[in-house]
Amino acid sequence: MILTIGLLIPLLGTMLGSAFVFFMKKQMSMQLQKILLGFASGVMVAASVWSLLIPAMDMAAGDGKWAVMPAALGFLLGMGFLLCIDMLTPHLHVGANVPEGPRLHLSRTMMLVLAVTIHNLPEGMAVGVVFAGSEQGSTGISLASALAVSLGIAIQNVPEGAIISMPMRAAGNSRWRSFVIGSLSGVVEPLGGLLVVLLASMMLPVLPYMLAFAAGAMFYVVVEELIPEASEGEHSNIGTVGFSLGFVLMMMLDVLMGE
Repeated sequence: MILTIGLLIPLLGTMLGSAFVFFMKKQMSMQLQKILLGFASGVMVAASVWSLLIPAMDMAAGDGKWAVMPAALGFLLGMGFLLCIDMLTPHLHVGANVPEGPRLHLSRTMMLVLAVTIHNLPEGMAVGVVFAGSEQGSTGISLASALAVSLGIAIQNVPEGAIISMPMRAAGNSRWRSFVIGSLSGVVEPLGGLLVVLLASMMLPVLPYMLAFAAGAMFYVVVEELIPEASEGEHSNIGTVGFSLGFVLMMMLDVLMGE
């Protein structure tokens, strides 16, 4: 029951953010988008370090100086995995006019949804792998810590949902259509999380690699897309403030709830 709730919490965050179309009449300001993108980046970086990379190294502590190797290798594999998905999936980023990836005859809406799906996949993997770790008594990952990751991802999904649904509403889509498409962009998270839980339960020795893999995938999204989008143009310092707030919030959630 707790596992199901934990996997669904991030989706609820996306749905809450997508629901902004029912309460906001105008398009989201660029300043607000920047601070929300920065906030999401800070949450993801803090979650990657405190909830994924550090536990991965702690699990391999018995290897002495080589304890860092599972984290290093898993991190690079996660980065490479997202790089491949980014190159092989046709998608369109918010505010962009030129799609990335292979050229297929897809609608603008579909390519936008695919872009957000790429963002959400590593987040779902991160939630799944920490819950898988919490179910194993020898990992040092508590259930409270896993819930903190789920809650932190949900918090950063609120602005992500709004950043998707609001531009779609401004482009002429109905409020309900904008809400549904924004919400559907988060469905991949519980599905990806459940898949990771099932795999991790059968492959406990590779759990440190899976923790670092999720961290690498999340870092790819942050460095490749979120931070550049938050920093381009005027008022880039607003994105930096958002990053700081998100990082500190996630750090505090993980440390306080993990004890």
